[in-house]
Amino acid sequence: MTVETEWTIKRLLDWTTEFFKSKQLDSARLSAEILLAEALNCQRIELYTRFDIVPEETELANYRDWVKRHAAGEPVAYLVGHREFYSLKFEVSSDVLIPRPETEHVVIAALEVAKNFDKDVTIVDVGTGSGAIAVTLAKQLPESRLHATDISPAAIAVAKRNAATHTVEDRIAFGAGNLLEPLSADLQPAIIVSNPPYVGRAEQGTVDQSVRDHEPDVALFAGESGTDIIAPLIKASAERLVPGGFLIFETSPIIFDQCLSLVTAEPAFEEPTTIKDYSGHRRVIQVSKSG
Repeated sequence: MTVETEWTIKRLLDWTTEFFKSKQLDSARLSAEILLAEALNCQRIELYTRFDIVPEETELANYRDWVKRHAAGEPVAYLVGHREFYSLKFEVSSDVLIPRPETEHVVIAALEVAKNFDKDVTIVDVGTGSGAIAVTLAKQLPESRLHATDISPAAIAVAKRNAATHTVEDRIAFGAGNLLEPLSADLQPAIIVSNPPYVGRAEQGTVDQSVRDHEPDVALFAGESGTDIIAPLIKASAERLVPGGFLIFETSPIIFDQCLSLVTAEPAFEEPTTIKDYSGHRRVIQVSKSG
């Protein structure tokens, strides 16, 4: 076998990238790099310093299996068991939604409004999933006090492991239950953040098949219109927040106007702020409670 026909790291990446493109998969090159780096137990950047290396067959066993499964629609994050969010590594499984870059805007907004409060600010993350938002805020605000809720006990288990991984488990109180129900009755947070389910069943057919087939329904869908979780979240937040406190939540550009209407109809809230995502779509709503 000549050098040209050997399966070097570069050739593996190039072939896999083209294979994923032929399956019309997004981020083909990135997916190939993540899978190969995980299979070789190295950082992605290290692949580029080892282009001419020919991996052992034993190293490639998982890689070949993952390539087939991803080509069939299984998300890369579930295959390797983790996803990066706000430069932190989070464990993910089919029990939780895979963290997206768009959700980082919720974190950024929360960090900004946290400047209005004492360092030991109390923050609640509703629908925490993997714990990406809560854990990131706990890391960035080392004196803050966090509470994180989710209707799924399995998701809470994943979030707790992520909190332990990032050594913030002693500052996040986790509770399984709907919206704010797990919180003590006298708790009044300064900030409530959320990436709630917001896809309407009416638009289910427009959701990418890999998302529809593999990510948890309970974290995706919220009734026919997509506002079945957001509407009660707005109401509950208006009741619970301290005067001058903030609600910050992610939603879909498709139902953004509906969500704005729900917020502006709540008399306890001031005029909301719209935050756009990296693609320029309206993605996050931030609103403060009247002082």
